[in-house]
Amino acid sequence: MELSVSFFAARPHSCVLPVVPARPDLKLRRRPLTLRRRSAIRAQVSDPSRCRETDDDGFVLEDVPHLTNFIPDLPSYPNPLHKSQAYAIVKQTFVSPEDVVAEKIVVRKDSPRGVHFRRAGPREKGGYRGFYSKNTSQLTPKVVNDIHKRGGTFLRTSRGGHDTQKIVDNIQDRGINQVYIIGGDGTQKGAALIYQEVEKRGLQVAVAGIPKTIDNDIAVIDKSFGFDTAVEEAQRAINAAHVEVESVENGVGVVKLMGRYSGFIAMFATLASRDVDCCLIPESPFYLEGKGGLFEFVEQRLKENGHVVIVLAEGAGQEYVAQSMHTVDGRDASGNRLLLDVGLWLSQQIKDHFTKVQKMAINMKYIDPTYMIRAIPSNASDNIYCTLLAQSAVHGAMAGYTGFTVGPVNSRHAHIPISRVTETQNIVKLTDRMWARLLASTNQPSFLNSDEVMLGKVDRAIIEQINNRKITSI
Repeated sequence: MELSVSFFAARPHSCVLPVVPARPDLKLRRRPLTLRRRSAIRAQVSDPSRCRETDDDGFVLEDVPHLTNFIPDLPSYPNPLHKSQAYAIVKQTFVSPEDVVAEKIVVRKDSPRGVHFRRAGPREKGGYRGFYSKNTSQLTPKVVNDIHKRGGTFLRTSRGGHDTQKIVDNIQDRGINQVYIIGGDGTQKGAALIYQEVEKRGLQVAVAGIPKTIDNDIAVIDKSFGFDTAVEEAQRAINAAHVEVESVENGVGVVKLMGRYSGFIAMFATLASRDVDCCLIPESPFYLEGKGGLFEFVEQRLKENGHVVIVLAEGAGQEYVAQSMHTVDGRDASGNRLLLDVGLWLSQQIKDHFTKVQKMAINMKYIDPTYMIRAIPSNASDNIYCTLLAQSAVHGAMAGYTGFTVGPVNSRHAHIPISRVTETQNIVKLTDRMWARLLASTNQPSFLNSDEVMLGKVDRAIIEQINNRKITSI
């Protein structure tokens, strides 16, 4: 029987226990959780009378590792939230060991219960008295008091330079017992390697990943921190482009937004704006010339409205840019493909086509708000989300869990094995309704005709392409 999956929810727990099912009558067989493809954990109902055709109802728990897996004598201590005034009136302060979060909430009648993750949140007992280390920068409440009002990163950032052995040596030498690693998919892969080395050495160190990337390309979770802010700020650039092209004859506005492999920012910004005529993303192929091409669509909109606004993600159309510039595929220090400026390239292509081929004068307006978006402080939604991510990560580490990433799954915060969020990248699925909503909103061509591959094959090809992109350095 094909099984579906769920995750344990993120909240305080009453005690540190082995993995237990979401129902008392379910018996689970745990599997070791390391960085590898998941194997299903089957849940069986002890009372056969409750089953119809089989004893297996398809409940799967994707559990996260616990320090007691390789440090069996690890002591536990009462959670200080017992005495917290803030939690004094909370009806259920701690997460129950049986609380889980389902990966999929829409299921068919009589279908398997599916994959679940451990719910994030405070447990009644944890594996540490506190976090004491010799960090070169001490983050006191006073130091971090107003960092949420600043743009950029308070901790600073860099690419490349990941050496797992040296990192864990440093953790061990400094006596660090909790490591919180903040970043996108490449960073999460680095966190998985650090956890593996920590487990190999048998160190009393909890490793927790916190997803932070405005591209929203981290798998499993509903969204990543920074995405809402990026979409909101992108509206300003789109609105500016719209105002500019409306003010001139035959105005063409091109706005380039972030999105190396995933077009979520461009798609959501387009849907929110309602001023965009065409949205181009990495997942959706497009072409310029011929019937149904971009040039034909732009000409049609200019005749109808006198202006057109195009939003494109930075990773869209890279193959066309590379062909025209005869460039060699390069990589940055983190192993990511170096992107060519598709915005400038597309702007020039449109300008050349209409001035030289169509003999039609156009007013081109190109806007690249990349660094403006990266530099702004997070909005209210992301500020709240960041707080929840931080609390979920600390609750998990204090309870002795390790090798996990935190994040909302169907709006409920969960502890998710790092191996799950690093298996692949989250991408826009062309066969999902959200992309169909965008096409209905812009009335742009899909750039796919009956002579081309089926949409399902397009999705599979994109997923395979994403999966085959190896990060050589983290």
